[in-house]
Amino acid sequence: MTVGCVQCGTHSNPCRCKIVGPTLGFLAFVGAAVVEWPVGAVVYCFRHMKGRRIMAHPATVVYPRVSNAIPI
Repeated sequence: MTVGCVQCGTHSNPCRCKIVGPTLGFLAFVGAAVVEWPVGAVVYCFRHMKGRRIMAHPATVVYPRVSNAIPI
């Protein structure tokens, strides 16, 4: 089984296609989500907005930073 994310139409490299960055971004997203979603769910019980921010962190911060840091 091959796991790979492909993002085409980007201007960050001559091929206009990224494979490594989005794939590593997805793996970082999953790793962060495993930790942050349960913590965010507990915090959500007491402070709704703070819990939502914690649970959204992997999608809004982790994935884009890792994916954009690697231009391939």
